[in-house]
Amino acid sequence: MRGHRLPALFGPVGLALTLLIPALASAQAPASAPASAEPPAEKVDDREIDPVQPDFLVVNLPTNLRVPRHAFTFYLTHRFSRPLDEGDFGDLVADLFGFDSGAQVGLGLRFGLFDGTELGLYRTNDRAIQLSVKEDLIQQGEKPLSLGLHATLTGRDNFSEVFSPVLAVIASRKLGSRAAVYAVPGYAWNVSANEEETGDDTFLMGVGGRLLLGRGMSLVAEWTGRFGYDGTDPVNPLLKGADNISFGFEKRVGGHAFQLNFSNGFGTTYTSLARGSTQDDWFIGFNLSRKFY
Repeated sequence: MRGHRLPALFGPVGLALTLLIPALASAQAPASAPASAEPPAEKVDDREIDPVQPDFLVVNLPTNLRVPRHAFTFYLTHRFSRPLDEGDFGDLVADLFGFDSGAQVGLGLRFGLFDGTELGLYRTNDRAIQLSVKEDLIQQGEKPLSLGLHATLTGRDNFSEVFSPVLAVIASRKLGSRAAVYAVPGYAWNVSANEEETGDDTFLMGVGGRLLLGRGMSLVAEWTGRFGYDGTDPVNPLLKGADNISFGFEKRVGGHAFQLNFSNGFGTTYTSLARGSTQDDWFIGFNLSRKFY
C-alpha cells in the first residue's frame, strides 16, 4: 500500500516544488543593470605609449602625461649659446649651426610616487636646481580635458640662494589621434636673480601644441607670456625680458623621445621662463628623454 501512496503524495509536492524553486531563485538573483546604463570607465594604463602625448614636455612647458607608480624617467635638455643670426651663413656652417658653441645643459629625473603623483629633480649647468611636484586631477577619458597642478621651487648656486617658487595649472586636450593642445597658466614669485630688486613676481601664461605627423614624428610649438615682471637677468645680459617662443620636431622610438628645437632663449626651468628671453636672437637645442618602464 505504501508503495502505491508515495507517488500520490509526491505528485502534488513535486509540482509545488517545480513551481516554487524557480520563483525563489529569480527572487534571490541580483537585479540586472538596465540596458541603458553606461559601462564603468576603464582605468588609465600609464605604461602604455600615447602617440599624441609621448613626452612630459612640449619644449619647456609640462604636459599631463603621467609617470607610472614607482617608475622613473630621465631627461636631458641642451641649449647652444651661439645666436643663429650671428655672422653670415658661412660662419654659421663653420660653427656647425651653433653646435660648436657652449651650451646650457640640464639633467632631470621624474619619479611616480603614486598613481598621478610625480616628483621631479632637475639641475642646469648654471648651478640652478629645480624641485617639482605634479598632481594629476582629471583625465580626458572621464572629462573633456586633462587637468593637473604643477609646483616648483628653484634655487640658484646649488639650491643655496635666490629661491623662486612657481605654481601652475596644466590644462590639455587631445584632438582625435593627431594633435594635442595645452594651456599652462601660473604664478612665479621672486623671479629676479638680483636680491635687491623688488616687485619681481609675475603671472605666466603658456600655450603649446603637438601635431603628430606620422611614424612617431611630431611638430611641437609653445609660447610663454609674462604679465608683471619685465626686468632683465643680471646673470645673463642676453636675456631682455621678451616672451618665450620655441618650436621643434620630435621623434619617438619606443621609450625614447628626441627633439630638435629652436628658441629665443635658454630658459628650461619655470623660473628662467619667468625671467624672459632675448628680443631677436634664436638658438638651436635639443631635448632627450628616456622612460624606464
